[in-house]
Amino acid sequence: MPFALISRSIDKNSCTFNGKKLYGKIQIVTSFPDVKVQVVTSFPDLKVEMVNSFPSKCGQWQSVTSFPDTKVQFVTSFPDVKIQYVNSFPGMP
Repeated sequence: MPFALISRSIDKNSCTFNGKKLYGKIQIVTSFPDVKVQVVTSFPDLKVEMVNSFPSKCGQWQSVTSFPDTKVQFVTSFPDVKIQYVNSFPGMP
């Protein structure tokens, strides 16, 4: 019997991945992430703008070391979400 892939995708209405926010306070971890991300220069799933405060829009990330909304791990293959850094207009492309 062939195996079935579990479809996991970004919820565009709530800007979440499997219930985890793709905006807000983000902690970079090396293990046990909520979301695995790969940085790309084209065809991203999400455009990310790094901000210093009030990360309330989809794609706005504020880097924190404690009490994150979401924990992300950077990977080079098999990501959950592909991101591209931008200076303006974050969110879904």
